[in-house]
Amino acid sequence: MTDLVTQFRKDGHVPESAATLPDQSFFDGLNQEVSDKGFLVTSTEELFQWARTGSLWWMTFGLACCAVEMIHVNMPRYDMERFGVAPRASPRQSDVMIVAGTLCNKMAPALRRVYDQMSDPKYVISMGSCANGGGYYHYSYSVVRGCDRIVPVDIYVPGCPPTAEALLYGVMQLQRKIRRVGTLER
Repeated sequence: MTDLVTQFRKDGHVPESAATLPDQSFFDGLNQEVSDKGFLVTSTEELFQWARTGSLWWMTFGLACCAVEMIHVNMPRYDMERFGVAPRASPRQSDVMIVAGTLCNKMAPALRRVYDQMSDPKYVISMGSCANGGGYYHYSYSVVRGCDRIVPVDIYVPGCPPTAEALLYGVMQLQRKIRRVGTLER
């Protein structure tokens, strides 16, 4: 299977075949099982995992310039909602928190408080080199050197700032992780 990142063109266009590539083996196996037997046998946990991957509600925690790319991925060119990922304003309605930008020491308790208010199961995507490890401001006295020191991170999206395609790829990787691992107990 080809790597999805190599499928993206330099002009930012995502081919339709690239958007369906990670789940192709899942759907091939599903179609074969349904066509052989006429029905599907599964556990309720696997059914919940499948439903959870198609209805991830994310909350923005935009701290710096990466938040512009996070907003860009919701616009019609990329349309993150076609993958079942929709933005929410309240942490109590969210499954995913996307931390985008430089996290300073004064903002760290607020980040933890918002994370604690999210309902279980909850996932965190760290977006950009500043959120991943401090980035350009790594040696500053006021910067947390990675949001994983405050909240557990599931997916890291590299870049300064990462492109909208990279964030979309990170969301698809989170969906694959949920489907593969299931509900994570923390």
